[in-house]
Amino acid sequence: MDLTGARWRKSSKSGNNQGDCVEVADNLSDVVAVRDSKDPAGPVLAFGPAAWQAFVTRIARSR
Repeated sequence: MDLTGARWRKSSKSGNNQGDCVEVADNLSDVVAVRDSKDPAGPVLAFGPAAWQAFVTRIARSR
């Protein structure tokens, strides 16, 4: 998977939690990538844009 050009961002809700959060790169056209902010060179989870949108929508509804 080529993540060249990925722009990683943390949630604005992550606050001051000693870095225990994930980063998301959603600027790529065919994949949304998720990684551990403490291990940026580590493994990455990859989702198709539709699957990611379904996940985010489900999370928003459960609040």
